[in-house]
Amino acid sequence: MAAAPAPAPDPKRWWALAVIALAQLMVILDGTIVNIALPSAQHALGMSDGDRQWVITAYTLAFGGLLLLGGRIADLVGRKRTFVIGLAGFAAASALGGAAAGPGMLFAARALQGAFAALLAPSALSLLTTTFTDPKERARAFGVYGALAGGGSAVGLIVGGLLTEYLNWRWSLYVNVPIALAALLGAPAFLRDRTGRRDGRLDVPGALLGCGGLVALVYGFSEAEPRGWADPSVLTLLVAGVILLAAFVWWQSRAASPLLPLRIVKDRVRAGSLATMGLATVGMFGVFLFLTYYLQVVLGYPPVRTGLAFVPISAGIVIGATQIAARLLPRTAPRVLMSSGMVLAAAGMVLLSSLTVHAQYVPRVLPALLLLGLGMGLTFMPVYATATAGVPAQDAGVASAVLNTVQQMGASLGTVLLNTIATGRYVHSHVHDPVHGGATLDEGMVHGFSVAYRCSAGVLLLAALVAGLTVRRKTPKHAGTDARA
Repeated sequence: MAAAPAPAPDPKRWWALAVIALAQLMVILDGTIVNIALPSAQHALGMSDGDRQWVITAYTLAFGGLLLLGGRIADLVGRKRTFVIGLAGFAAASALGGAAAGPGMLFAARALQGAFAALLAPSALSLLTTTFTDPKERARAFGVYGALAGGGSAVGLIVGGLLTEYLNWRWSLYVNVPIALAALLGAPAFLRDRTGRRDGRLDVPGALLGCGGLVALVYGFSEAEPRGWADPSVLTLLVAGVILLAAFVWWQSRAASPLLPLRIVKDRVRAGSLATMGLATVGMFGVFLFLTYYLQVVLGYPPVRTGLAFVPISAGIVIGATQIAARLLPRTAPRVLMSSGMVLAAAGMVLLSSLTVHAQYVPRVLPALLLLGLGMGLTFMPVYATATAGVPAQDAGVASAVLNTVQQMGASLGTVLLNTIATGRYVHSHVHDPVHGGATLDEGMVHGFSVAYRCSAGVLLLAALVAGLTVRRKTPKHAGTDARA
């Protein structure tokens, strides 16, 4: 019996990519755009130093904790419908945050943003996975997606600086509204998807265990920075998170309709891609935090100049993902691109580790940012393509959610670990023999950053090794076609 012919490609697929890209950019932007605006928001709303962290933590907790649930909802309800609900909710939450009259209102709005982002991000990636079926076109589409995923954080710093300096902090939230509205106008016309699974059921025990475990871990990581790793509340959160996630894995192996079918993560290639993504985000996220402080505090850059200083890393990501990785992936082993990208990024981190308090931007910082951008673009694009390849259409949402979860957890853990290392080395260098040769405040800070950069380089080299050992040689073929096909 002859095999059924492959379904014809959607003639509106490139317009669909534009809609998906807008949504992805909005979600990634919001991870950093508020950071530069935070001091102004704190002053305007009368937030205490202890409470200001909740502007960031409320978003990351809801986003990281609910991603798996959002991915499964997309599979059950329909990815297009979930995408539209996520867009509308994210826009409304952003408007609420921009109009906040007090800290509590802003914290609630940020939590709502995170919850709707947990619906939006996996449905966006799974729509991309099922829309592009030709390997060459799929590589180009994932090149765009990977560029946004890697460069959105840097763009957030640029946009946040511009909005804060020339308008006010509220526009760092209001800016999401026109982006979401543009995507909402295009979604009904250009996105195609099945209606959902009528026979599917939501795994409520799995959702409680999985989301509870992720929330506990993310919250524990966020509290480890101000409280310290030995604090009883931090240890309780981390232990509780590990126990809940262990129970989640046990339950998923027995549940009739699991939230996360374990076959998705048992595949060696997919597991290797997920591990590469996790290690990459652990090692990479420190660059935005430390370099922002270095440029503003040590070199005295204003917010806008600080944001513009990150343009090269965004340019490098776009070139690496769309012009190099997307062109090479159809005929190059994914692990070659991933490992090469991580080695380039590690080289960039080594260059940053040699910065001094008197370093100039062009000869010292610029080359490192270009290497980091190219490395991230070369890595993220094939990771997204490989980690979602071969997943049945009915599991595309939750598979996308797993990848987003790994990225979010890696960013949370990396920020805390690297900041702890940098702070510890800064304190040591600053207080060591302060009378006879003790470091100045700026020197101590830069020394702490240098140690953290070297640790980041080690993590990125480990990611290169993992990718080289676990990811298969041949280019991934798309197998997640719609069930109707």
